[in-house]
Amino acid sequence: MEIREANDDDWPQIYSIFRETVEEGRTFALPENLSLEEASPLWMETPPAVTIVAVEGDVFLGSAKMGPNRPGRGSHIATASFMVDPAKQGQGIGRALGNFAIEWARFHGYRGMQFNAVVETNGPAVHLWEELGFKVLTTVPGAFDHSQHGYVGLHVMYKSL
Repeated sequence: MEIREANDDDWPQIYSIFRETVEEGRTFALPENLSLEEASPLWMETPPAVTIVAVEGDVFLGSAKMGPNRPGRGSHIATASFMVDPAKQGQGIGRALGNFAIEWARFHGYRGMQFNAVVETNGPAVHLWEELGFKVLTTVPGAFDHSQHGYVGLHVMYKSL
């Protein structure tokens, strides 16, 4: 598996993962049924942020985006979001993307990394982030309308770098 910076030519392959993940309604509070063009600015970052892909040959396994959590006086804390092809989950792709994001943030001088909205019922993600040193700081009750469980909480998670 190779992890590299995404380019504009990668977007159609990333979009297929994006569309399926968002439409499952279990992990991302993003609008459903977005076109290729409408979804692009929600995932394809511009500097100082970056979007990356995990690929194996021509097969796109997952993607992540990372950058400053807030502008200005909040720009010393990074944030990141991750999507793994649902058919490829459980193979260590999320862990590899997570480790890459943490190292990217360290390299770029961020003091910590904050995830603003980890769905509390997304056990594999919560477990992974805790294994990588993130802590749940708080949970916003009922902040996510889950496609199966209804209103569930969103964790705010943090790791000092």
